Amino acid sequence: MGTSVQVTPLCGVYSESPLSYLVTVDGFNFLMDCGWNDLFDPAILQPLSRVSSKVDAVLLSHPDILHLGALPYAMKQLGLSAPVYATEPVYRLGLLTMYDYYLSRKQISDNDLFTLDDIDSAFQNVTRLTYSQNHHLSEKGEGIVIAPNVAGHLLGGTIWKITKDGEEVIYAVDFNHRKERLLNGTVLDSFVRPAVLITDAYNALNTQVPKRQREQEFLETILKSLRAEGNVLLPVDTAGRALELILMLEQYWAERHLTFPIFFLSNVATSTIEYVKSFLEWMSDSIAKSFEHTRDNAFLLRNVTLIINKSELEKLSDVPKVVLASMASLELGFSHDLFVEWASEAKNLVLFSEKGQFGTLSRMLQADPPPKAVKVTMSKRVPLVGDELQAYEEEQNRLKREAALKANIVKEEELKASRSSENNVPEPMAIDSGSSHAPSDGASSRFFGYRDIVIDGFVPPATGVAPMFPFFDNSAEWDDFGEVINPNDYIIKEDDMDQAMHGTGVDLDNKLDEGSTHLLLDATPSKVVSNELTVQVKCALAFMDFEGRSDGRSIKSIISHVAPLKLVLIHGSAEATEHLKQYCSKQFYPHIYAPQIEETIDVTSDLCAYKVQLTEKLMSNVIF
Repeated sequence: MGTSVQVTPLCGVYSESPLSYLVTVDGFNFLMDCGWNDLFDPAILQPLSRVSSKVDAVLLSHPDILHLGALPYAMKQLGLSAPVYATEPVYRLGLLTMYDYYLSRKQISDNDLFTLDDIDSAFQNVTRLTYSQNHHLSEKGEGIVIAPNVAGHLLGGTIWKITKDGEEVIYAVDFNHRKERLLNGTVLDSFVRPAVLITDAYNALNTQVPKRQREQEFLETILKSLRAEGNVLLPVDTAGRALELILMLEQYWAERHLTFPIFFLSNVATSTIEYVKSFLEWMSDSIAKSFEHTRDNAFLLRNVTLIINKSELEKLSDVPKVVLASMASLELGFSHDLFVEWASEAKNLVLFSEKGQFGTLSRMLQADPPPKAVKVTMSKRVPLVGDELQAYEEEQNRLKREAALKANIVKEEELKASRSSENNVPEPMAIDSGSSHAPSDGASSRFFGYRDIVIDGFVPPATGVAPMFPFFDNSAEWDDFGEVINPNDYIIKEDDMDQAMHGTGVDLDNKLDEGSTHLLLDATPSKVVSNELTVQVKCALAFMDFEGRSDGRSIKSIISHVAPLKLVLIHGSAEATEHLKQYCSKQFYPHIYAPQIEETIDVTSDLCAYKVQLTEKLMSNVIF
């Protein structure tokens, strides 16, 4: 028998729901992605909760909510404690994405599913790998090698290769074979005959128009609205496909010398771009070559302004502008608020660059025909005043008194326990005052002014091993120049530094936006006020596919080229999954699987693998 491989979907099959799959290789459990959606519904995480304690390692493929959004919640509430592996951009941008969602959710809800500390705790132990780096697992995973490879969808996006005894398991979701401004295409087609290929059917039914034509239509649609004195809203993710759109608009504005303002609006906008500037080696060859020749970073933006609150937009209320605002689902965040403000104006445009998540406002607006009116909930956080503030303070004082009372009770119980143990001592130890090693007057004056030690009647506790005195040991070494100093005592360890950074809610490199930091650390008593509105949708609505995924024709061609021994289809609508399954069955081979949620399938290969160990004597005589 070959390497034992089982696949169990936990979420994201026969639907476009978040991605989360359990892949077991010879008894070692990998959690492939840990996604959630913008609705933050805990119900879809029930299958994950039943296996989270068995997970041995987590492999993250992309830095967006659909691939890693549930990681903090799973580690806090579901018992997930396995080590996490990701590329550096997935780690950094994923952390900023979670910060952005936390801040956006905090403004509209008091029910925090996870806190900032939970986000930091989930990300602080991520092991970062570079592309094509082979990482050998140890202990339970002995003999298993994992390696990230280019996916081409998002910055740092990964196709994971898991190797055991020469057999390869490839996890490839959301890949893009086309080279773009920001990223090179995927390397998936470089794999030949892997034992198992786990891939998605998300775009199996889609056919894309040529890239140049799409971009031209996209930019012309934006300019048409701007020249008609309208505003353009682009709902985008925090640090994913938004980067490609920013580069496209930046280049087009520079070539045409356009003056319409462009804004990138999110809670972590400046932090995101600051990090992206340092990820040039993860980007396309054209960006790297441009930097080598001109030392001009592609993300030194001249036409796109980074902002972290809407007050900047209010200053230009009468000027036509383009705003890329998070979140893409329109369920929360700045994009939700701007949509409510701009939807009633016919001259404005809401331009979607990706398909909305199922059940969200953006998906509803992308329907054909779009609704003419939608109900939305407007929520905002306001400080407590008057009687509410007084009641809040009284409640906090009551909680403090209860905590202090409990602490006193605990101390009294400890004191009673120590006294009872002292009373159980049969004979008090007689201590000779003449034999005590009390420090001299000079020494005692130097140590906090202690001059006398009372020892008469001292009774040691039963658990003690010797009488205890306030003795201060000065073990410092001295030389001709004074006390000898050890420099290592004054070096701040990296772990302590990281812990201090996490404790203050500031990003690891202290690059979080000042405004965002203020929101994170704001302890002013407040409440959330909500009201339902009916928004008349009079603005123009348009959808153009800039998701950065291969289309159906390309997926079929790549699968045919890779020719895996066994194929597992996940993440796609029921129609798309069945279509790709039927196509592959006719074209290639019968070993094709499309499991349901929590259905475990065995995709162990039929190959026989043997290990042969040669003696040192025989190896020394072998001529290769």
